[in-house]
Amino acid sequence: MISRRPAVLKFGGSSLATSELRGVAVGRVEEALAAGYAPVAVVSAMGRAPEPYATDTLLALLADASGTRNADALLACGELISAAVFAAALCARGLDAVALAGAQAGIVTDAAFGNATVLRIEPAAVLAVLDAGGVPVVAGFQGATEDGVVTTLGRGGTDLTAIALGHALGAERIDIYTDVSGAMTGDPRRIEGAHTIERAHLDEMTELAEHGAKIMHYKAAEFARRTQTPYAIKGLRSGVGTTVDDTVQQERPVTGVTASGRVTWIRVIRGDIEDPKRRMETELQMFARIAEGGISIDQVTINQAGVAFVVEGDRGAEIRQLLGDLNVAVRVREGCSKLSVVGSGMRYLPGVVHAIVAALSEANVEIIHCTDSNITVSVLVPVADARRAEQVVHDRFHLDRIEREVPS
Repeated sequence: MISRRPAVLKFGGSSLATSELRGVAVGRVEEALAAGYAPVAVVSAMGRAPEPYATDTLLALLADASGTRNADALLACGELISAAVFAAALCARGLDAVALAGAQAGIVTDAAFGNATVLRIEPAAVLAVLDAGGVPVVAGFQGATEDGVVTTLGRGGTDLTAIALGHALGAERIDIYTDVSGAMTGDPRRIEGAHTIERAHLDEMTELAEHGAKIMHYKAAEFARRTQTPYAIKGLRSGVGTTVDDTVQQERPVTGVTASGRVTWIRVIRGDIEDPKRRMETELQMFARIAEGGISIDQVTINQAGVAFVVEGDRGAEIRQLLGDLNVAVRVREGCSKLSVVGSGMRYLPGVVHAIVAALSEANVEIIHCTDSNITVSVLVPVADARRAEQVVHDRFHLDRIEREVPS
């Protein structure tokens, strides 16, 4: 049995790209040891394309043909190289470090190559290294099927490795180290006044990740939410960032704002179909065709006026072709962007939608479509106005500082 408390430290590819940065990451492991923890490092492939071991560089060797068994066997190599190099860096500082593939670390997945789902974690090998006083260095982004075939977990999957492994180990700390100091109230490249969120609820981080924030992989955030696993997102150099758990009771209505890339808004009018049963059959046919076409939909609304939804990219012609012979009229609006406003505090405070609509209206930003859930309001705006929309909503909720009341 290990006498120290487990702590999982995840290092992204940009945090391991140079020997100097790897030295900073080694320092984080040493700090965890000095604080009485038994650290487990989880690593991504080093650097970004065109650097030789980055995931996209490896994928180019197969002409971007991902999602196959052979592609996963290749892509997993990036993290294996990173684990071996980082383990060697730890050993050079006098630590007994052992590199482990995802399969060796006990990450068991289904066979959905390119985007596998973690079925369970069997961390016996990780615990054995810890029991011996060593530091396991686990290759992220990968696992293996029940019969030992290598799989990968999808883009950003090293975050999922860290969260799932930390949950299985009962880790006291899970630190996701990146090149920025935590999750932000908005994209600082697009929003003036965006800053680090000090504390966020697990639900909020899941929503932010799902709606476009790049700081945390959505599948990892959702796994943490579902298992109630707390974690932190920290800057590699600063060591500070965002604490994410289920104890946060937000008094502010909004925690963060994020925007997607280009999307298409589809409105389907059922024409002269009066019989409710026939309307339902037509809707089922419509959704079945879209699903069979491999198209994911979002922001769905169904009412007496018809059906509306959003798809990624400019795909209006494709949707029209799929639905062309149904007794429906298809209206298409390409060149949209989805602005999502997230905050667990909006559960309890009225006036959030009014404040969003007022901010956009005053800025002359067209609202194309709007949906809301428990803690998220998503608004479609013209992509040309997306940046301005993000800024005025961020400003309206005073996210450059802590604000206690809903703005008018």
